[in-house]
Formats: sequence, C-alpha cells, structure tokens
Amino acid sequence: MLFLFILFVVLPITEIMVIINVSDSIGGWNTFALVVFTAFLGAFFVKREGIATLQKVQLKASQGDLPGKELIEGIMLLVAGVLLVTPGFITDILGLAFTFPVSRKLIAASFLKHLIEKQQQGQSSFYFQFNQTRTGGFNQPGGGASGFDSSGSQSGETIEGEYQDKSDNDDKNRLN
Repeated sequence: MLFLFILFVVLPITEIMVIINVSDSIGGWNTFALVVFTAFLGAFFVKREGIATLQKVQLKASQGDLPGKELIEGIMLLVAGVLLVTPGFITDILGLAFTFPVSRKLIAASFLKHLIEKQQQGQSSFYFQFNQTRTGGFNQPGGGASGFDSSGSQSGETIEGEYQDKSDNDDKNRLN
C-alpha cells in the first residue's frame, strides 16, 4: 500500500516540482525539449538493449539453460521503457539506470539473489505451497498428496508435474 501511495501520489508531485524548478532555471521550451529528448534517447537504448537481451535469452534457452537473469533484465527494460516515456526527470534517471547494461546487470543480480533467498526461506512459492499437518500428511481436501483419501478411492484432486529422463542410452539398449 505504501509503495502504491509513493508511486501514484508522491512521485508525480515530486516530478512536477522538479520540472518547475528546471523550467525556472533553463526556460520552459528548453525543459520541454529536454524531456522529449530523454524520451527518444531512452527509447533508442531500450530497443537496442532489448534486442541484445532477447538474443541472450534465446541462446541460453537453446543451450538448455534457464535464462533467469536475462528474463529479469528483459522485465527491467520493459519497466525502463515505461519510465523513460513518462515525462519527468526522476523517472528518466530511474529508467536510464535500468537501461544501461552495467547498472541493469547489478540490479538484476541483486534482485535475483533476493528472490532465491526468499524461495529458500519458504516465503514465496509461485505455483503451490503445501502445509503439513501434525500427522505428517498434506493439508488437502480429500486426503494426502497422492490424490486418494484414506479409503483408497480417488479424491478428484490432480497434481501436475514435470519429469526429465536422466538415464543414458546405454541403459535403454541393455534392456532391449
């Protein structure tokens, strides 16, 4: 709630105050030209860096690696584009920080590290979270994690998952 208050109330008021002060210093038309110039410059950088980041994502994905850091950088570039198009100098500074490769990589690495720490602490789970009861089972309607209740009949719950065959081809050939 505090974040939304800052985003929608404090930031616009601060932006207006900064624009008025800059306008008093360099003139109204110069301030307007500077705001438009930063928007075009930002759009150019976001497009260039976005294409490079997309190529990195595709390369990592084709190699079978998870492009987590690159995806976060891509999201940061999207946010940077919005910030740079928004009129104002504070949002332009934040947008440029998200656009330049050095600062973006540092911010993305820090954010990814924070997400990993939260996941390891069990504070965030994007897909599902099981709460264990005192008996050691899972707290689901109809019984345990297998989808069967205590009488052995299926409860109608579906648990989806993914698997990867880690056995090598020699083991498969020996069986044939």
